[in-house]
Amino acid sequence: MADSDTEGIQMDDAMLERLADLVVGVGANVRPGQVVTVGTEPGKEPLTRAIAASAYRHGAKFVDVSTFDLHVKRARIELSREEDLAYVPDWYRQRVLDLGEMRGARIALSGPVEPTLFEGLDPKRLGLDQLPFVPEGMKVVNERTVNWCVAPCPSESWARYVHPDLPPQEAVARLDEQLVHIMRLDADDPGEAWRARVEAIAGAAAALNARRFDAIRLRGPGTDLRVGLLPSSQWTGGAMDTVDGITHIANLPTEEVFTAPDPTRVDGEVRATKPLVLGGTTIEGLRVRFEGGRAVSFQADKGGAVLEATAARDEGAARLGELALVDREGRIGPLDTVFYDTLLDENAASHVALGAAYELCVTDDSDKARLNRSDIHIDFMIGGPDVDVDGVLADGTEVPVLRDGAWQV
Repeated sequence: MADSDTEGIQMDDAMLERLADLVVGVGANVRPGQVVTVGTEPGKEPLTRAIAASAYRHGAKFVDVSTFDLHVKRARIELSREEDLAYVPDWYRQRVLDLGEMRGARIALSGPVEPTLFEGLDPKRLGLDQLPFVPEGMKVVNERTVNWCVAPCPSESWARYVHPDLPPQEAVARLDEQLVHIMRLDADDPGEAWRARVEAIAGAAAALNARRFDAIRLRGPGTDLRVGLLPSSQWTGGAMDTVDGITHIANLPTEEVFTAPDPTRVDGEVRATKPLVLGGTTIEGLRVRFEGGRAVSFQADKGGAVLEATAARDEGAARLGELALVDREGRIGPLDTVFYDTLLDENAASHVALGAAYELCVTDDSDKARLNRSDIHIDFMIGGPDVDVDGVLADGTEVPVLRDGAWQV
């Protein structure tokens, strides 16, 4: 669909309900009797309430809404004692573990409401406070005990940030149109449209797995990066299954295939091709150099010290836990818009993530023991039409994988 085809489709109450039903019924695939948690922020109330209502329509036993206010976090960064910044109450962690124990569902709303709120704060202090992220979230994902989904939530402040040259009302309308298009809400049956896209993504993952690459190499302006893979690294993408067989789409939108790299075999330099919003900090012009798997140099035109401080949090924070490839067939990249939201921007371009790896990306127990472990998981975008991706076979032969955003395998 051409970008112009989205004009005039607004995120009114009916469309918000359509979005909520997609996220609840297809994304998280909430089942009757489940407890559902919804992670949100001030400014996202309309969609939050629509999702709660949809969850109850789908048979939820209880919907627990958790609102995280970045202004409160800013106060903590500014005023708290430094030795207290890494403290997280046990109940924050336990509530995530309890949800896994009861086989609940998790929904989180992305879309930055305050993308520049943390500008001017001490990067070291920012790196100590990772909330609302807690490592137990990755634990239940790896144990596959929850069905979950992250989805974008429109807001006026986000719209103004993405489209600063438009008057506020036009900016909101433009972002609404784009989100309707990206989320396939313009389809007769958005759920069926996503199931078809997920099937195509799974096909790409299967083609990559068939080649059994030893490494992936990315080359483009400012980028020459070689990412080694583990012997049993598996490419996956699209839908996931819980241990109880609940199929869900963890990210809506999703356009990626991803795997777990060998955290000791990453070498070279990489240039981020899109800005990264980390909490309330926007990082632009990021450049990272890896040696022996570890990020040894962070440079950026803006905000790089925040990521560098975060990458010093623990032993695995400066190593990669994910490599993801994205083709040009999705609906985000062709819009040629920087959304300043990792969920959208990472599904417009190939990316890597510092920090924790997903256990579902390896099949051998010995490789699971080698996966990167960390209290963080931070994606940043490194791909685009001018970044070539090759697969490297065990004998060193390089095989084209992506050219101009098109699959070659």
